[in-house]
Amino acid sequence: MSIFDGKRLTNETFKLDIERMRRGWYSDKYFENINRMLIALSSENYSYSGQFHNLPDGISPDDIAVGDIEVEMQWFTRRLGKTTVVGVDKALAMLRHCTGYFEGDTFIDTSDKLEVWAVQDGTIVKYEGDPTKIQPVIKVRGRYRDFALLETPSLGILTRSSRVATNVYETLVAANGKPVLFFPARFDVHEVQAADGYAYNIALQRFNRDSEHDLGAFVSTDAQGDWWGGAGGGTVAHAAIASFLGDTAEAMMEFSRILPAQIPRIALVDFNNDSVRDALRVLESMFAKYRELMDAGNKEEAKKYRLYGVRLDTSGSVRDISVQPLGDPALDLGVNPRLVFNVRQGLDHAWENWTLPEDWKDAAKDFCRRVKIVVSGGFNPEKIRKFEKLEVPVDIYAVGSYLFNNSNSTTTDYTSDVVRVKIHGEWADMAKVGRKVGSNENLERAW
Repeated sequence: MSIFDGKRLTNETFKLDIERMRRGWYSDKYFENINRMLIALSSENYSYSGQFHNLPDGISPDDIAVGDIEVEMQWFTRRLGKTTVVGVDKALAMLRHCTGYFEGDTFIDTSDKLEVWAVQDGTIVKYEGDPTKIQPVIKVRGRYRDFALLETPSLGILTRSSRVATNVYETLVAANGKPVLFFPARFDVHEVQAADGYAYNIALQRFNRDSEHDLGAFVSTDAQGDWWGGAGGGTVAHAAIASFLGDTAEAMMEFSRILPAQIPRIALVDFNNDSVRDALRVLESMFAKYRELMDAGNKEEAKKYRLYGVRLDTSGSVRDISVQPLGDPALDLGVNPRLVFNVRQGLDHAWENWTLPEDWKDAAKDFCRRVKIVVSGGFNPEKIRKFEKLEVPVDIYAVGSYLFNNSNSTTTDYTSDVVRVKIHGEWADMAKVGRKVGSNENLERAW
């Protein structure tokens, strides 16, 4: 359930590998070993017979069936500051479909015996570094051996999805309300794209709610939109320009002729390391065709030659021809502020050098100045904040591998702890030293 629509995603969306998950295929082996031990103890009717228990005073250790012990477990993140929580619905699907035990080859589903509380995807939790003061995102009460094998995969989806969502959210904040294109698909295996794209969309909706913006979602693959009904978008890659012998303008003209008008025409203009020149060549070629079709009364076809934007993707080891060297890599190489200013200036004034009848000059000026600038290549919140502070005329940021970042401040690792056990019908605290039962006002009963 996301906080935006009040609906939980189900296994119709996730398509879990239920059979193997029930058997521990995706679980750290020690959980499987623990599970086997508890099942064996249950079959032996074993009762606790140790001497060094941690039960509170007044609770007898006698006749406690360890193999069937009921526990209260909580799932939480230790990312410092605020975390945008995603992955809850998939974790709940695991509990719903894989809680239970096998009798021979028959699985006995005991999920209805659990008591489960969970927040909604899109909830914000806070952590200030004290592990005794955490905000759980899921709490479960039930017989431990029935769901012990699900700790590993449930933590995995929460960790990854919340990390992606929180990185996206912080990037959107840095971009000051400008669109952020979700471009990390090429930096991980394809199986994670649906979950990652969903995390991006949840973060985007959270940002829109918090900041009163109305940004649209931009993902690069159809798989990234699978869980929420989105679709991939994009235009021309470097390989396409190479196929046109390095002629960016010709590649864009044929792209515009063949592809439907609703696909935004965004020209990738760094192929020849002369972004201003190639941007202007594309712009002039497309405007000439646009004008020709408009003059002929073919307005629908003319829409196909409206240039939506240009994308700058200069390698961080290269200085664009338009950038005069200052000797500082941060100022000279890659997509830097001076390059963006140069391209913006070139676009805005391109029409002044065209031979135009008087009645076309205002339209030409508007055609040029409406072209947006998209930047990509090594962008992260720190770099975006620098661009925004300098008021660099970027319209859209495309961000890739940073959105998977999991180091230092972006570490979003989740963990889960048993914090209580049920003894003689009463719940007793049983957290390891340094942990306590956590609370979260956003927890609600899932079943």
